[in-house]
Parts: sequence; structure tokens; C-alpha cells
Amino acid sequence: MKTVLITGCSSGYGLETARHFHAQGWKVYATMRAPRADRLPQSPRLHLLPLDVTRPESIAQALEAAGPIDVLVNNAGLGLFGAFEATPMATVREIFETNTFGTMAMTQAVLPQFRERRAGLIVNVTSSATLAPFPLVAAYTASKTAIEGFTASLAFELQAFDVRVKLVEPGYAPTTQFTANGAERMQGLIPEAYAPYAQAIFAAMGQPQAVTNELDVAEAVWLAANDATPRLRYAAGADAVALAARNPSLAGGDHSAAIAL
Repeated sequence: MKTVLITGCSSGYGLETARHFHAQGWKVYATMRAPRADRLPQSPRLHLLPLDVTRPESIAQALEAAGPIDVLVNNAGLGLFGAFEATPMATVREIFETNTFGTMAMTQAVLPQFRERRAGLIVNVTSSATLAPFPLVAAYTASKTAIEGFTASLAFELQAFDVRVKLVEPGYAPTTQFTANGAERMQGLIPEAYAPYAQAIFAAMGQPQAVTNELDVAEAVWLAANDATPRLRYAAGADAVALAARNPSLAGGDHSAAIAL
């Protein structure tokens, strides 16, 4: 029986991914800042753990409680929508603390056990905003794009230890709590000068041609976790798949080749 630890399981992608891996027979450690047992099925193969990816002591405690794992899914993240001009740098740093540095910290903490066993896989969940520019999410996109570069580079340096890393890039998912969870930090981020432009963007988002749902992401993470090929990227959701297809260099990605330094 394989074991997966998933961050950010209180709702959305993380919650559905935990359910999906459990349904496939895996042992699952579902983590969230404030664990709620009512959100996941009762099972001897499913364990809830408190975890704040911005706190080193919380990371250490969660990994010690879980013990050896086969797969780490870095899904925990914060959303942000607004004009960059109006976004306080403190808010930008808050986004990076979770989306970027939290992912890096979790990865660094789990690498010793993976390297020593010469086995293990890390799946980093980013966003289709890294596949094509999208307005009013500049800081959020930056936090996720940093993880794209981080993961692509890490894939090379871990090859020698038979440790693999993957990227899952979800599209726009209106059924998640992306906006609701960030409502407080987004207040005041659409100043009057930007209002007409933002209204047009909101209107377009209200009539999307294609969207992503939580199961799309769970299935993409499952595919990435079980794919032994050198493929790096996995678009999740019809809209994300369409964006990836427009840029063949980002559709999949093969990290089997050596690089010359």
C-alpha cells in the first residue's frame, strides 16, 4: 500500500485529491491548518493532520506523525485577485509565504527520506495562469510561476537519486473557494480607476467557454503520481489543457535529457 501526504485539504483540489487517492486504495495523510473530520470519510487508511506550511515546526511535526511516505502533493495555496498597483507588498509576501516558500519548505523537508530510500515523488500544484498571462492576478501568478521554475530545475538535480518531481496546472475552477477564502485580503484591491476594466474581466469570467473542476485536478495529480515517464507537466481541466496545447513547449515537458553546464 502506497502512502501520500497532501497539503491544503480543507476544501477544493486538496479535499478532492485526498478522497480520490483514498478511493484508489492508498493510505492518505490529509493535512490542513485546522483539521475537520467531517470533510473526509472515516477510514483506517485516511488520517487528518494539522499543518501550516509557513511554520517549520508544523512541517516537522506533520512529517514525523506521518512517517515514511511515497508521494508528497504540495497543494496548499492562497488566492489573490486585484490590481497590482493597489496590492500592499505585505499581501504579496503573504501569498509567496504559502504558495512559494511553503511549497519549497515542504519539499526540502521531505527530500532526505526520499534521497536515502532512492524513491519518492513530489507533485507541485500550480496554475494555468503560468501557461498564459491573465489580468489582475499578477502577484498570484508570480508566486506560482516561481514554483514552475523551481520544479523544473529540481527535476534535474534529483535524477541521480531516483526522486521525481511533477507539476499539475489547474485551470479556472469557479466551484472552488478560491475567491471566498481570499475575500478579506482582496478588499480594496480594485480601485476606482481600475473598476471598468475589472468589471469587463469579471463579466468574461462569468461566461467561460471551459472550466476546471475539483475532480479534474485530483485525476491529474493521480496520473502524475503514477506516471513513471520523464513527463513534467500535467494540465488539469479543459481550459488548462487548451492553453497548454497552444504552447507545445509547455505541454508535458521531458526532463530525461542531461544538461551541459
